[in-house]
Amino acid sequence: MGKSLNNVPQAPLDVQFDSHGMKCSAYLYRPATEATTPIIVMAHGLGGTRRMRLTAFAERFVAEGYACLVFDYRYFGDSEGQPRQLLDIKSQLEDWKAAVAYARSLDKIDPNRVVIWGTSFGGGHVLATAADDNRLAAVISQCPFTDGFSSSMAMNPITTLKLTGLALKDKIGSMFGAKPVMVPLAAPTGHTALMNAPDAYSGYLALMPSGSNIPNYVAARFVLDIIRYYPGRKTSRIQAPVLFCVCDTDSVAPSKTTLRHASHTPNHEIKHYADGHFEIYVGEAFERVVRDQIDFLKRIVPVK
Repeated sequence: MGKSLNNVPQAPLDVQFDSHGMKCSAYLYRPATEATTPIIVMAHGLGGTRRMRLTAFAERFVAEGYACLVFDYRYFGDSEGQPRQLLDIKSQLEDWKAAVAYARSLDKIDPNRVVIWGTSFGGGHVLATAADDNRLAAVISQCPFTDGFSSSMAMNPITTLKLTGLALKDKIGSMFGAKPVMVPLAAPTGHTALMNAPDAYSGYLALMPSGSNIPNYVAARFVLDIIRYYPGRKTSRIQAPVLFCVCDTDSVAPSKTTLRHASHTPNHEIKHYADGHFEIYVGEAFERVVRDQIDFLKRIVPVK
């Protein structure tokens, strides 16, 4: 009998862990077993929260016998932090390290079989995290942000100028205690937003749970940090096996750049999908990618 029949997912626990004096909220999924298991630590991308389709992936993984810790970054979702919707790269990388440390501390979890899974901006974060943590068992990087310059160049130049102006206003205002200047995460083409490609707005809305009111904006100062973030440059230092799930028509994280950085990873696999950046979370595209990810997990970090 296969593991997927023996490990009917239990309802996740709502847990918290500390990250630099603040609490990050997370769902902790455990398979129905008394045995010690691997665990997959998961988080979203640009402004995303655990409620935006990450639970769909976690439910599939836990059905195969893997525990999952699905967390919200500080300043987002159910985690602590003020001001809200502050996307700070340094803080998010700290949250990843704190989440991994917490996962390793849990009972009935093998601390040497921790996998990290990130998507979009989180797909870049897992690369940066893995470069600094040689104990990780594996990495799954889905439609990852790898290169600040390439992603910035994917934006319309006029949009980039508008966003930069708002970012400067927000940054300067923050020095004097002003309220954050917010910018939309996703908007229709022609509107000012961090993501406004033709597939961005409808794709982003498709990730939202029915009836949710998850904010579709972040503090504008983040724009000043995008161009300086290059997690793909750290791939040569990653010792764990990495699965790159690449959307060939990605409008947010250009696939050509991702593939270039992936090629420098010592132990890597690449799966290609003829889907856009947002399609991979739902429908048939979701089924394809989660099937490939489970195959990778079973081969690299099998449940004993």
